[in-house]
Amino acid sequence: MNTKVVIAHRGASGYLPEHTLEAKAMAFAMNVDFIEQDLVLSKDDVPIVIHDIYLDDVTDVATKFADRKRNDHRYYVIDFTFEELQTLAVSERFDPVTGKQFYPNRFPKEKGTFKLHSLQQEIELIQGLNQATGKKIGIYPEIKDPAFHAKEGKQLTEIVLQILSEYGYTTKKDACNLQCFDAKELERIRVELKSDLFLVQLMEFPEEVNNLKHFASYADGIGPWYKQVLDRKVQEKWQFTSLVSDAHALGLKVHPYTFRADQLDEFSSFDAMMQTLLIDANVDGAFTDFPDLVVTFLNK
Repeated sequence: MNTKVVIAHRGASGYLPEHTLEAKAMAFAMNVDFIEQDLVLSKDDVPIVIHDIYLDDVTDVATKFADRKRNDHRYYVIDFTFEELQTLAVSERFDPVTGKQFYPNRFPKEKGTFKLHSLQQEIELIQGLNQATGKKIGIYPEIKDPAFHAKEGKQLTEIVLQILSEYGYTTKKDACNLQCFDAKELERIRVELKSDLFLVQLMEFPEEVNNLKHFASYADGIGPWYKQVLDRKVQEKWQFTSLVSDAHALGLKVHPYTFRADQLDEFSSFDAMMQTLLIDANVDGAFTDFPDLVVTFLNK
């Protein structure tokens, strides 16, 4: 039996605009284990499912609310009410300066009728689909930029934990992995806020590998950039860093990000990437924009 987990990164975002309910429904149909939600607060304290604290690289905010940008010329989720946010059209990710689509071969920019939504709306979709299908697909929320929210006088983490609790996600058994890049905040969630959820420490900097023992004191898993698992190639075969074995020795699961079939970098094919990381490096799961491809690979 395959025990490796497939996490739909921002939904089935290789096929539909990221973090739209359509992308989440598609991911659900692909039989993933978890669907990811990045969370940022609105002006009126509604957790919005969006990858960033900014709006201008995935919505038409610059044309609908031209006068609402800050001094840095960016538009912030936190400056808009939930009602206002729902008037925006969501599109495939683009560069707000040039307008160029980030992944040119994905869903065409500015086509379709996609909207922003709240954490509650997404949980209700996933739980409703679980009930209707008999599946048990979990959620994988991320607390986004808690320091920014705190500076704005907002308690993102507390609000998210409260909502998760209301929908029945309170313990490690409840098909909810909570993740964050901010180590201080994730530790606070465990120690100060006494959460019993499955916690995943996201990692992006090379020096963080020295903190594994500390991460293991409060977290259940790590989410490294996949390149932190790779060391070098010797005669066409990848050698690995000690990250996965060190994490496993501390009882931590390893869920690297992000597996993209249209951004292979050092791999000759997506199959080669999946074989190298999921099988040869023995990671425990993967964040992917192409969940169907990873599910099919693991089922083989």
